Amino acid sequence: MRIEVQGRGYEDILDPKALDFLVALDSEFAGRRVALLDTRRARRARYAAGQLPHFLPETAHIRNDPTWRVAPPAPGLLDRRVEITGPPDRKMTVNALNSGARVWLADFEDALAPTWDNLMGGQGNLIAALDGELDFTDPGNGKRYAVGPNPATIVARPRGWHLAEKHIVVDGRPISASLVDFGLHFFHCAQRQLDAGKGPYFYLPKLESHREARLWNDVFVFAQNYLGIPQGTIRATVLIETITAAFEMDEILWELRDHAAGLNAGRWDYIFSIVKQFGQRADFVLPDRADVTMTVPFLRSYTELLVKTCHRRGAHAIGGMAAFIPSRDPAVNEVAFAKVRADKEREAGDGFDGSWVAHPGLVDTCEAAFTAVLGSRPHQVERQRAEVAVNADDLLAVDLTPGAVTAAGLRSNVAVALRYFDSWLRGTGAAAIFDLMEDAATAEIARCQVWQWVHHRTPLVEGGAVTEDLVRSIVDDEEAGLRPAAARIFLETALAEELPAFFTPDAYARYLV
Repeated sequence: MRIEVQGRGYEDILDPKALDFLVALDSEFAGRRVALLDTRRARRARYAAGQLPHFLPETAHIRNDPTWRVAPPAPGLLDRRVEITGPPDRKMTVNALNSGARVWLADFEDALAPTWDNLMGGQGNLIAALDGELDFTDPGNGKRYAVGPNPATIVARPRGWHLAEKHIVVDGRPISASLVDFGLHFFHCAQRQLDAGKGPYFYLPKLESHREARLWNDVFVFAQNYLGIPQGTIRATVLIETITAAFEMDEILWELRDHAAGLNAGRWDYIFSIVKQFGQRADFVLPDRADVTMTVPFLRSYTELLVKTCHRRGAHAIGGMAAFIPSRDPAVNEVAFAKVRADKEREAGDGFDGSWVAHPGLVDTCEAAFTAVLGSRPHQVERQRAEVAVNADDLLAVDLTPGAVTAAGLRSNVAVALRYFDSWLRGTGAAAIFDLMEDAATAEIARCQVWQWVHHRTPLVEGGAVTEDLVRSIVDDEEAGLRPAAARIFLETALAEELPAFFTPDAYARYLV
C-alpha cells in the first residue's frame, strides 16, 4: 500500500514508522469502517420510514447478566470529578493542564477546526507537554507560562468514524480521520504516558452502536500488539451522544470491557442526534434550544439510565458540558455561575462521578459541587441507582408541550450557527459566542433545528411559521462581517431538501486547508 501526505511539514510527527503504523491501521480496519457507515445510513432511512430504535433482543443476555464488570480504573482516572475540554493548541494545552481539573480532554474533534496546522500542531503539543517542554508566552503581556508539576491527566478525543482525513491518502483514498488522530497520538505518546505513570487514554465520539465500539476495541488490541504495549493499557470513555447508542450502553461497555473507563452524557450531540434521526417526523419537533434542558423527560431518562448502567458495570459516569465563559460583567456572572452550580449539583446528586467544563474559571465551581457529594471519595460508583427503571418509551418521550418555537429562538439558532461556521473557517473550532463556548455540536443542533422547523412549517409563538424565506431573511441580517462561505455552509445544510447528517465532511473537503 502507498501512503501520500499532502500537507506540508511536521516530518517529526509523520516519520516513516508512524506512517507505516497508519497504513497498518488502514489496511486492517478501513473496510469495516465503511460497512458500519453504510449501516448508519440504512438505519436512518428506516427511521425516516417510521421505525423507532429499541433495545436489541439479540443482546439481551449481555444486559441481563449481572456479573460482568469493566476493567478497574487506570492510573490518573480514579478521580474524575472535574474534566476540562478544549482544542490542543499551545495556549489551551498549558492552561488546561494547569487548570486544577483532574482530567483534560484534548479535543481533536468538535472543538478543533481541522486545519492541517491545528491537527499536526496539536499532536506536537501533546508530545511536548509529556516531555516537559511545552510553554506559552502571552503576546499581550509577554509573560511565559509552562506546564506545572501536577498536570491534569490527558485524554485525547479523535474525530468520529464519519470523517476522512483529506491530507493523508492511502492508495489514492483518504484515510479515516479517527485512525489518524488515534494512531499518531498512540504511536508517539503511549510510552511517554506510561513513563509518566499513567497511560494512553481516549474519549470516543459519535458512536451509534456496539458494533462501532467493537471496531474501536479491535483497533486498540491491534495497536497495542503492534507497538508492544500490554493489552488493556488503553482506556476509553465513550460519549453516549446519539439516541441509538443510548439503547446499547451495556453492549458498548461490554465490547470495550477490557479497555472501558466509563460513559459520558454528551448532551449537545445527543439533542442533535434526536433531530437528525427523527427530523422528518412531526411528533419529534423540538422547541427552542434554550428550552431543551437536562430536566426535560427524555434527557432525564437518558442520564438516569447512563448512571445506572455505568455503576452496575463498575464504570465512571461523566456528566455534560458547562459551556459558560466568565464575563467582565458581574451581573452576567452571577446568573451564569448560579446556573452552572445548579447543573453540577444536579449531576452529582444523580450519581455522576464527574463532569465537564469549558473554561478554567469554572473548575472550582464544578469541583465544589462534586466534593460536596463525594467528600474524600474519588467517585460514587458504588451507588447503583437500582430504583431507576427506564424503557424505550421514556428515551423517546420528546413531546415537550408546552414547549414552543419563538422568533428569538429561530434567530438565535441562525446567528450562532453563522458565527460558529465563520470561526471554524478561520481555524477556531471552540468559539466564544454570546458568552458561551460553542463547538461543532451546538452548531449542528442550531442548523438541524432550523431544517426541522422549515420542513414542518413549525408555527411561531408570535404568529406565522418558520419558512425558507424567513430563514433567508434572517441570514441576510446576520451575515454582515462574516465570511461568505459561512452563509453558504448554513444554507446548504439547513435548507437542503434532505438533512445532511453532518456539516463537517463536506465543509472540510471544500474549505479548510
